[in-house]
Amino acid sequence: MLDLKNLLENLEDIKSRLQTRRGDLLDLSQVEKLQKKKIALQQEHDHLRQKQNEASKEIQKLKKAGQDASNILEQMKSLAERLKEIQPESEEVHLQLHHLLMQIPNVPHPSVPVGEEESANQLIREWGSKSSFSFKAKAHWDLGEDLGILDFERGAKLSGARFTLYRGLGARLERALINFMLEVQGQENGYEEVLPPFLVHAKALEGTGQLPKFEADLFKTQTDHYLIPTAEVPVTNIYQDEILKEADLPIKLTAYTPCFRSEAGSHGKDVRGLIRQHQFNKVELVKFAHPDNSYQELESLTADAESILQKLGLPYRVMALCTGDLGFSAAKTYDLEVWLPGQNCYREISSCSNFEDFQARRAKIRFKDNQGKNRLVHTLNGSGLAVGRTLLAILENYQQADGSIMIPEALRSFTGFDKITKS
Repeated sequence: MLDLKNLLENLEDIKSRLQTRRGDLLDLSQVEKLQKKKIALQQEHDHLRQKQNEASKEIQKLKKAGQDASNILEQMKSLAERLKEIQPESEEVHLQLHHLLMQIPNVPHPSVPVGEEESANQLIREWGSKSSFSFKAKAHWDLGEDLGILDFERGAKLSGARFTLYRGLGARLERALINFMLEVQGQENGYEEVLPPFLVHAKALEGTGQLPKFEADLFKTQTDHYLIPTAEVPVTNIYQDEILKEADLPIKLTAYTPCFRSEAGSHGKDVRGLIRQHQFNKVELVKFAHPDNSYQELESLTADAESILQKLGLPYRVMALCTGDLGFSAAKTYDLEVWLPGQNCYREISSCSNFEDFQARRAKIRFKDNQGKNRLVHTLNGSGLAVGRTLLAILENYQQADGSIMIPEALRSFTGFDKITKS
């Protein structure tokens, strides 16, 4: 959520920067109108209170003097009635203003390239050489089915479209990747591992920006819990309504969770394979950083996500998302895109973002600085990595002419096998 005071003081500048984002822009003048109405009601409330106090003193004087105070008492009655009316009016304006602020996306950082769609994203760097084969490369869905490790038909039988059943060495490879990622991020990159709940209250989703705007993308239970769309939600909200110590920043957390997304609006997109599933596994990286160095922390978080791809020998590129491609809560995002030879394209495998104080304001996550002042932290997160997409990248990049899959050397101590062949 944006800072109301800053928004009102810099309304035209913020409006012009938000206009570079994709989608319909809210009428920000409504914020100004509601704020003026809120102030007017507060001023009227204070004025009426003052008149009440003055009238009370006058009534006391008249009573002491044995004089009639009925006229003033009548005035007091009308003042009290108006004060009763002001309270619900003020509450309604406050709710309208809060609801409107919750709908406004974050302001893009000045370094974010301006553009309407992903074609305007900026290449930052590339790593590794694209895989080349002496045979026609297959897509992971064909490789997985041929090897008997991905069963799309039975996954759909169990749960419908966009669900997959992993079998045998496929299931073991997925589990090995989770353990590998947690080990690298925890032991080598210095993140504390946590295992959060997979169900959260609405307040947690409001804190990270999924609610109220993106409720259609979520799965909700009959108990008013939501299945998490990413570990970002519970992990970021670990410090909801808390004041951290400045000396403890940055706090670095990593978590494995399954993720659940309805994929509203994605009908017809990526219907084959593991790219866009309703349920998938992910290892997440979350940071709580000092505002003065959060962009340095974004660079290091991105490097930590990249380290997984490098250890696995998977070619990729880093893209700075343009303003039109930014997520709702992000001020700046780098996408890591892995090369998939079976599809002859790059596909996103991690998004690493700095949200600045946007989420922290919603979730009330603060720290006490060395002057004793409470300030909002900056929150960051990134996938370290999306597990299913890493698995499919291994299948496509390490496929052999006979249809078997070699396991990257760094992963073999976690899998217990070095090759997947037809059984």
